Amino acid sequence: MTKKHDFIATPPGATVREQLEDRGMSQKEFASRMNMSEKHISKLVNGEVQLTTDVAIRLETVLGVPAQFWIRLEAVYREKLLKHEAEANLESNIEIARQFPYSEMAHYGWVPATRKAAEKADNLKRFFEVVDLALLEDQQITKIACRRLAVTKKSDLALMAWAQEAKLAAREIETGPIDIKKLKTEIPALRECTKESPAAFAEDIAARLAACGIALVYLPSLKGSFLHGATFTDGKKIVTGITARGSDADRFWFSLFHEMAHIILGHINNANGLTDADEREADKWAGDILIPADAYVSFKRRGEFYEKAILNFANEQSIAPGIVVGRLQKEGVIEHNRLNHLKEKYVIN
Repeated sequence: MTKKHDFIATPPGATVREQLEDRGMSQKEFASRMNMSEKHISKLVNGEVQLTTDVAIRLETVLGVPAQFWIRLEAVYREKLLKHEAEANLESNIEIARQFPYSEMAHYGWVPATRKAAEKADNLKRFFEVVDLALLEDQQITKIACRRLAVTKKSDLALMAWAQEAKLAAREIETGPIDIKKLKTEIPALRECTKESPAAFAEDIAARLAACGIALVYLPSLKGSFLHGATFTDGKKIVTGITARGSDADRFWFSLFHEMAHIILGHINNANGLTDADEREADKWAGDILIPADAYVSFKRRGEFYEKAILNFANEQSIAPGIVVGRLQKEGVIEHNRLNHLKEKYVIN
């Protein structure tokens, strides 16, 4: 018998047991009369096996109770079990759903707005395309390569939501076949775009990447996700999501090239996911693409970190000055509150 709150599901075997007790018949004798093993009869009585039509007919012959009675009893029992399992599953999914930034997701139109816990759980299952939110722990479902500043349970869930929205949006983007060699040839052109405004480069770089089999998706950042970019394979295309709403230009470009590094260096094909070494390698690759290592080292040695010197160096390297400022701030060469007026903020919808 299964019981939860006021819910009780009694297996047909309990009624069989009552019939045997009324007759003073042992399970061993009953098994012989049914021409079945004692083990199977024991499981039947304890509700561990399903009561089949064949067994129902045998019960009618041995106990004199119509087969239809047993068949209906089994059907009712199985129906109650399914409802019981659905109830338990719903409670589990509601608890998981509470941990997602649902209101923020609804604000961006990723899921329908609702205050009902059960509807949130159901909407999230549809959003993630899974029958149970617990399945999101499966790395085969959520495996991605990404750039973020911290790893917490909250950020992991926000990351899952952000990446799923990128995947859904990418389905609307037509791409050519995946071509890593072609991507490598496009890197210089992508770097040139750092000097342009989002209005000028947003569609251009998306088109260039689409020709390489990469669907570029611009998304807002979810609070607490610490996320700037993510890359993963979905079907016959690579999906790259980039935070581009209110993002500093230097952070945007570093994130984009960081994700390109994961693709070019083959990190997204790692069955075990990303390692810290992968992230460090992608960071170095992106940093060196944006500012060649030798030139950057030489610039730092001069120690001239005032505005004019930075503008001149950025012009020499043919990149946006904000990228130089961001690099210097990240490395602690200059304070984070210095020269921020050289860092443009992007809004790309």
